[in-house]
Amino acid sequence: MNKKGFTFKGGYFFLAVLLLYAGLFVLDAGTACMAAQKAAKIFLRILPILVGVVFLTAVINYFLRPAQIAGHLGRKSGIKGWLWALVGGLLSHGPMYAWYPLLNDLRTQGTRDGLLAAFFASRAVKLPLLPVMIDYFGWIFTLVLSVYILIGAVIQGRLLEMFMPATTASRDYRG
Repeated sequence: MNKKGFTFKGGYFFLAVLLLYAGLFVLDAGTACMAAQKAAKIFLRILPILVGVVFLTAVINYFLRPAQIAGHLGRKSGIKGWLWALVGGLLSHGPMYAWYPLLNDLRTQGTRDGLLAAFFASRAVKLPLLPVMIDYFGWIFTLVLSVYILIGAVIQGRLLEMFMPATTASRDYRG
């Protein structure tokens, strides 16, 4: 089994934000305190979502290995791969950046970039919000718009594959 150590990849960004807050505090302490309070409120509001996404990602990583999923999303996955990507995008919740590590693992295991693009684009259909959308706009509008979004997700994925050579698509861009 591959044991990866935890690495904090946002260190420089975090340090830059702290320095900006310190500089703002020197220039205008009142505004800095107000900004810090607002940031803390936002963080506390999204904290349950972040915890949920981290938990869900951990459960997915425990039960489904990227190599297993990549087997359904590989170079010759066909229609089944597109369906997996669209359903995955529909069912995924939380902030997109929380999905990046799992999607990067899938990519390094051979998942096609077009399928990843379709996953990203299909996230525009928010299942929990569909009842509200149906209430405001009706069944037909909601259904047609959702189908168009999913068709657009496939088109975006196919265009990405057309304009991005297969040799480039399979590289690991960790830079």
